[in-house]
Amino acid sequence: MALFDELAQVNALVVGASQGIGLGFVNQLLAQPQVTTLYATYRQPETAAALLNLAEQSDRLRLLQIDVTQENQLIAGIQQIRQQTPQLHWVINCVGILHEGDLQPEKALRQIDPEQLLRYFQVNSLPAILLAKHLMPLLQHGDRSLFAAISAKIGSIEDNRLGGWYGYRASKAALNMLMKTAAIEYSRKSPKTILTVLHPGTTDTKLSQPFQRQVPPEKLFSVERTVTQLVEVMTHLSEADSGRFFSWDGSPIPW
Repeated sequence: MALFDELAQVNALVVGASQGIGLGFVNQLLAQPQVTTLYATYRQPETAAALLNLAEQSDRLRLLQIDVTQENQLIAGIQQIRQQTPQLHWVINCVGILHEGDLQPEKALRQIDPEQLLRYFQVNSLPAILLAKHLMPLLQHGDRSLFAAISAKIGSIEDNRLGGWYGYRASKAALNMLMKTAAIEYSRKSPKTILTVLHPGTTDTKLSQPFQRQVPPEKLFSVERTVTQLVEVMTHLSEADSGRFFSWDGSPIPW
């Protein structure tokens, strides 16, 4: 049974919702009548104009301005949620970084920079496991719940045949391992919660724009298509799928 079908009311949280796939999830979830309360995080108002505008139009959308790489801010944000709602059903972590100013994917070992490597891990790996740490009380309830993190096929160690992009690959592989490990603990402490990592495919966002030239048009997805595909995958997951890595079409990806 699809997750949305079995729930009359859904409380959801989208982390990293200011633009791109995260903003796409906000739009998609607001279109679902079962979603009664939708929390969404953003870091900087200047890059979240569309999200802020949506919040003015919908009383179901509640915004949290936090940097989810900072645990104290994350704790404060989750406390705000707990004061307003006793449980969450869907949590989607969309936070990620590929390039930013001088931070660019490395093509060779000579380009490895320790500070830039740490930045990749800080943004791509850390938020998901902090969310898993602090959200468990909101996910422990009688209904099935879902916690999904947007990863990338490039984080698959087995699938790595081209090399390069050291920091991005390694930080996504770390994200995958952290979520896999958390899924095992959740299976004991919150057995009705499904933890998964998802590969969205190459999506037409700011993150992928500098690298789209070599992507065939049919493999470059719009945000709307990506989100629709991922929601379809997530709605059909069961407890047996917790701790697994799936592509946008529902096929499993090797670790």
